Amino acid sequence: MRLTPMRYKDYIWPNNPESYRISFRRVVAEHKLPFGRSVTQDLGQVCRVLEGEGEFAGEGAYEEFKRLATVFYGGGAGVLVHPVWMTTRAYFTELEVVQEPLPDYVRYRFAFCEAGGESAALKEVSTSAAGGSAAGTAGARYHTVVQGDTLWAIAARNGTTVRALCALNPQIANPNRIYPGERVRLS
Repeated sequence: MRLTPMRYKDYIWPNNPESYRISFRRVVAEHKLPFGRSVTQDLGQVCRVLEGEGEFAGEGAYEEFKRLATVFYGGGAGVLVHPVWMTTRAYFTELEVVQEPLPDYVRYRFAFCEAGGESAALKEVSTSAAGGSAAGTAGARYHTVVQGDTLWAIAARNGTTVRALCALNPQIANPNRIYPGERVRLS
């Protein structure tokens, strides 16, 4: 049985990667309490992850890897078509060369994180769409926190830093604690 080639955005693998591993990720936080006690909080399923390894061999192997790396650097979610896994929207989250590249051989690892469901969806609302804007916030963008969000992840998805988000959001007393439904100003 011949499998269809793996595809992501406009990139089609010339040959399918050798190995795949699909896992489900859940975030759990532990909060320390006085007298040596703690409380564990389930922050929810973050995403389904597809990881694997592959190789490009033959003339132009390194050039093929550079084409794949260009897709990785492009950022944003795209459609991932896997030969046996369901088609889904995903983020290309990791790309690593496993050994020193040779002119005719490159071995690599990769990972994709599924962008499905509310927990991974970015919800931006402009202040004008939200019913007016205060002075100095015209054109500001916001993200509504959903279960599983972290300030670090929100910053990474929007090309900024946690420090910059904290400066825009003085109402966030502890950057490690944001809650579903809370609005975070992005710009």
